Amino acid sequence: MKLRPTLVHARVALLAVIVAWRRLLSMDEGRREGVHVRAHGREAATKCRSRIIQRGSGITEKASLSVTDMTVDVVLPCLDEAEALPWILGRIPSGFRPIVVDNGSVDGSARIARSLGAVVVREPRRGFGAACQRGLSVATAEVVCFCDCDASLDPRQLPRVAGPVLGGDADLMLGRRRPVVRGVWPLPARLANRELARRIRRRTGVYVRDLGPMRAARREDLLALCLVDRRSGYPLEMLVRAADAGWRVHEVEVDYLPRIGRSKVTGTLRGFCQAVRDMNAVLVR
Repeated sequence: MKLRPTLVHARVALLAVIVAWRRLLSMDEGRREGVHVRAHGREAATKCRSRIIQRGSGITEKASLSVTDMTVDVVLPCLDEAEALPWILGRIPSGFRPIVVDNGSVDGSARIARSLGAVVVREPRRGFGAACQRGLSVATAEVVCFCDCDASLDPRQLPRVAGPVLGGDADLMLGRRRPVVRGVWPLPARLANRELARRIRRRTGVYVRDLGPMRAARREDLLALCLVDRRSGYPLEMLVRAADAGWRVHEVEVDYLPRIGRSKVTGTLRGFCQAVRDMNAVLVR
């Protein structure tokens, strides 16, 4: 029996993410090459992160010159990210206002974020999309950025993502992740991401190579998309609806760094499978 190409691709993608999950869980917690930073390895990870940032600092500062002094809101969905928050909030550029959306943290993340000067709001409904939409609903700036809160992305590179939107050259700008340390993005997960990008191009006609979690768009335009997904499909739904609305969607490279703490998706089989189901549901609508 011959399977339809779309079904084959879907099964290949699911197999890839399951393999990636098993690989992650089979690694010793203290030896993951920058994927999980544990207490005894924080000093080494910090030094590694500093070297990475220093190598890219010139590009970041050059990109920031294109951003005006106007305020840009940055939505930071947060679930137990107490260890990463000081680094994240300490690197928010001038002119960018962090909005930390606490999605049920039990490690004091909200208290830490508030003490570091961030706007903190709570979203009791668990889910990445729920947290992002809550942050968007309280944002007031004309342009809104989204960024993961696990230190895998450098907030100092937000200007290069927001710049084209502020300048009127793009409606939705995605930060295409570029791994800067071996092991940050395991091959199976990268292959699954590549397959997802292929399906996005086929569904929308928009050429993208990564469903970048660091992104920027105008607040009113985002609200007009009326996004309904409240879990892992939220970033994909934003891209698909933006493409259907005729938005100009572009990408720019951003550094992909070792995260602090365990991934909410790749760290569990349930998270992986839920993400696959959520994204597949968006693509077949």
